[in-house]
Amino acid sequence: MNATSARAELVTLLQMAYSGERAAAYAYLGHRRSLRRPKRADDREMLRLVLLDEIRHRRAVRRLLHVLDSAPDPARERKMRRIGLTIGAFCQVGGWYAPMYGAGKLERGNIVEYEVAARLAHLAGHPGMVDELLELAEVEWDHERLFRTSAASHRLWWVSPKWPETEAREHIRSSFDAFLSGDEPEPALRWNPLR
Repeated sequence: MNATSARAELVTLLQMAYSGERAAAYAYLGHRRSLRRPKRADDREMLRLVLLDEIRHRRAVRRLLHVLDSAPDPARERKMRRIGLTIGAFCQVGGWYAPMYGAGKLERGNIVEYEVAARLAHLAGHPGMVDELLELAEVEWDHERLFRTSAASHRLWWVSPKWPETEAREHIRSSFDAFLSGDEPEPALRWNPLR
């Protein structure tokens, strides 16, 4: 893949990630509001911290888009706002389990999204972005683990379809190193966007 096509794919992926972070923030706000009972105070605090991370991620991705002389996609922004608000509203009636399960599954995809973005940044000639993108992937790994652990504590976990378990957090960096050494395929061959 040449630098021009890597840059174009990187811009598209970052636009998707930027808008996805918006949807996640709205969804987590609704999810947090749905947890009113005192026994859910720990879950509320967890969601508050995850929400703050999502807001930081959105700012970081916006900065990276600016470096690439690009901007968010307004149509995708509108679409993801609607999706986030819809998920947030669903959390009001969806009980405790479904939002925890769904959040874990979505965060799993976000890990890969930022890993692929790091590879594309390298191929596009923006090595200064790589570390930040890998850090974003690591935080998404933390989120996936929190939601998976929470969902797995519920009896419905045992009858729900499982998404693939994430490898150790350290695998994010070692996998990127394998990519640099040529032991892993180019990102376009691995990236299957869900958004």
